[in-house]
Amino acid sequence: MHWELAVPGLLSGSAPGRFPSIERLLARGRRQERSPVGLEAWLMGNFGLEGENVPAGALTLLAGNGDPGGDSWLRADPVHLRMMRDRPVVVPAEALDLSRAEADALCAALNDHFAGTIEVRAIDPRRWCARIEKAFSTNKVSALEEAGREVLTGDPLLNEIQMLLHAHPVNEAREARGEPPVNSLWLWGAGKTPKVISTWSSVLADDPVAMGLARLAHARYSSLPASAAAWLERAPEEGRHLVVLDALRVPAALGDVDSCKRNLDALERDWFAPVLRALRSGRIGMASVHVPDGSAAASFETVRGDLLRFWRRAKRLASPA
Repeated sequence: MHWELAVPGLLSGSAPGRFPSIERLLARGRRQERSPVGLEAWLMGNFGLEGENVPAGALTLLAGNGDPGGDSWLRADPVHLRMMRDRPVVVPAEALDLSRAEADALCAALNDHFAGTIEVRAIDPRRWCARIEKAFSTNKVSALEEAGREVLTGDPLLNEIQMLLHAHPVNEAREARGEPPVNSLWLWGAGKTPKVISTWSSVLADDPVAMGLARLAHARYSSLPASAAAWLERAPEEGRHLVVLDALRVPAALGDVDSCKRNLDALERDWFAPVLRALRSGRIGMASVHVPDGSAAASFETVRGDLLRFWRRAKRLASPA
């Protein structure tokens, strides 16, 4: 069995402390440098779609048991634009405490106002998809990848969306409670459902792009279990399996050091320590760790014999070279 762990944010250096199992797998494995990309672009490349646009809208809709059909969909995620030095910066949906009822109410208002032009669906409170029947400007990557950065505005359609959202009772109530309003949409990931290929037997992930790609590739897929040990109890004896561990992605992007440390502790305990034990015992034949993003993007491939390379000393995650 070959386990491949995709762990965006792992080498961000955002959290203090030592993580023995993670550090050992990275130190003893054979390292390959990678060009840094976002998680969605990495997934596309590894499902045989290298260099293509990420149709995140269609894939997210598919992961939510929707049917994109032959239409082009995009992600229209709720965001807050905050003025900083007279320029707007984006606060992504992951930083907003948004309820399902709020999301549904805002989407209903958008659909009523733009009937025949825009159809918006809230797959979950922070992930919305849209079908738009006119030309519009889109962003290349998710709002999470652009968190805290200055953004450009001015598209007429987006301006009209922002005016509607600004006056909505949901946002008036949020502002009254001291919460940031949902005052814009982040339009990205437009495209139709792609044709994909995959050599993975199964995919474990909570990310909708990963789950949508797995569904298209006819691979077994499910949300993340509680731990690697829980999955190994019922896992097959062979095959190539992808596990997307994205618990560090949000806190790393938002600079939340405390959450990075808590989530790293959980990854060490629930995933990397069991994987290391399974590699030592021969239950897993190979373990690969992929860090697609950041300045230190790399992949680390480890087999059982590599664990004997004691001269490869473990280093802190901030300095894995």
